[in-house]
Amino acid sequence: MPFLVDPTYMCFMLPAILLMAFAQWRVSHTYSKWGKTRNSQGLSGLDAARRLLSSGGYMGAEVSTAGGLAGVRVAGIGGRLTDRYDPSNNTLYLSQEVANNPSVASIAVAAHEIGHASQQAEGYLPLRLRSLLVPAVNIGSYLGWILIFGGLILGITGLAWVGVLFFSLGAVFALATLPVEFNASQRARAMLADNGMLGSEEDSRGVNEVLNAAAMTYVAGLFTAVIQLFYFISLVSGRRRS
Repeated sequence: MPFLVDPTYMCFMLPAILLMAFAQWRVSHTYSKWGKTRNSQGLSGLDAARRLLSSGGYMGAEVSTAGGLAGVRVAGIGGRLTDRYDPSNNTLYLSQEVANNPSVASIAVAAHEIGHASQQAEGYLPLRLRSLLVPAVNIGSYLGWILIFGGLILGITGLAWVGVLFFSLGAVFALATLPVEFNASQRARAMLADNGMLGSEEDSRGVNEVLNAAAMTYVAGLFTAVIQLFYFISLVSGRRRS
């Protein structure tokens, strides 16, 4: 595993590591700030979720409440910032902090996840494309490393390039994730506004800050995946020239 002791690897990855660390700090800092700020309507994340689901969610989409969002289950999940929508069982999972806290951050997080439910209900194309990538990415993330290692150790450059190809699926997935997450945040803002849940400028500002901070983590994830891919390309290219 020559690249594990290659200082070039750290030179490649250091900017990505710093960006990811900053993105994670910003999410935590922003969530903590707005998690302590009560929203003007006094709605917990669970209250907001129930209201949005019963209203049909995203007003800009043609989604039937009977066949779409009205069928979304809401369940609890442990941890902090673990909230998510699972399309496989049509369930919105809310952490205890988001579900019970009437904060600006809680309604932003709940609305974002319902944005994903809205995407699922209307068959949003980027979400469907990302879902199609999941099996290949799961395989490629493990097989890619093995093929790259094997190709470099055995001196079989072609095998290493196949590993790079598999590994590149992670960068493709990270790229496909951006429009899905950005659109879910756009839907969240629209849902909250259309349903009268942004009763003050502070609500709007806080929701925007929470959603923008979360979006930055996906940008950092894409940057990290691309930088890592470039490293492996340069590594295999250098081995081939040598």
